[in-house]
Amino acid sequence: MKNPWIEAIRLRTLPVSVAGVIAGTACALFFRSFQWIPALCCLLFALGAQIASNFANEYFDFRNGLDRKGREGFRRGVTEGDISPGAMLRATLLTLLLAAIPGCILILWGGWWMLLVGIVVAIFALAYSAGPYPLSHHGLGDLAVIIFFGLLPVTLTAWLQVESAAVVPMALTVGLGVGMLAANVLIVNNYRDADDDRAVGKHTTVVLFGRPAMARVYLMFVIVGCALMCAPAWWMGAIWQFPIVAIIPGIRVWRKMIVASGAELNDILRRTAMTLLLASAILLLESLLSTI
Repeated sequence: MKNPWIEAIRLRTLPVSVAGVIAGTACALFFRSFQWIPALCCLLFALGAQIASNFANEYFDFRNGLDRKGREGFRRGVTEGDISPGAMLRATLLTLLLAAIPGCILILWGGWWMLLVGIVVAIFALAYSAGPYPLSHHGLGDLAVIIFFGLLPVTLTAWLQVESAAVVPMALTVGLGVGMLAANVLIVNNYRDADDDRAVGKHTTVVLFGRPAMARVYLMFVIVGCALMCAPAWWMGAIWQFPIVAIIPGIRVWRKMIVASGAELNDILRRTAMTLLLASAILLLESLLSTI
């Protein structure tokens, strides 16, 4: 059996956090600006917030009776008895505290309002699964992912390095594309768990609209998301639009998703996250070439 804490971190989905910071850095490079300290702090903060959110999801879904033993997805350490609920709650709060360290360093670049950004992100990390109105239980998880894994990290990473509002329109456009591709990771997760979620009254978008409809949304997000990540090329007036290449593996993964079921979708989830990482890496390469 794998280490339950490693399973709780959900390594397959962490490329989502990395991709947002890479895309934001690429936007900054198009403005001939790169500052490695704020870029690194953004990366550490994003990873910490995502891991804390994953921990919180395990704890609160167990507490609310939404998980069952032997589920098809990631092994739930708390539900399976590998990790005590108290240990998972402490790990959630400790991870948020550790994420706050690089977050506070960003005050040196962004000013004291960065504290407000950090508080909002911390609230989201918990509110996704907890509180009187958990976002993931009411069909709002996809929107939350677009905002907190796309629009916010890309725009914030770019702005902190460029230190000018001029980069914001480009970063917001790229961030929306990143957010759509990140939301596809959640769609696959909910696609796999739809039957279990429906049984316990967890209303994800897949439960609300059905697998066929959300499979079409997945495909739309691949196409539109990759197109939006070409925004820097539009701004630069360039004829090359490299991130569009990621549509090819994205469609291939989609074709596998619509015929997969159960545990087979775990690999589709990993491939979906890697498609986003690939698109962001291509955008970064494009930005580096633009500086030559």
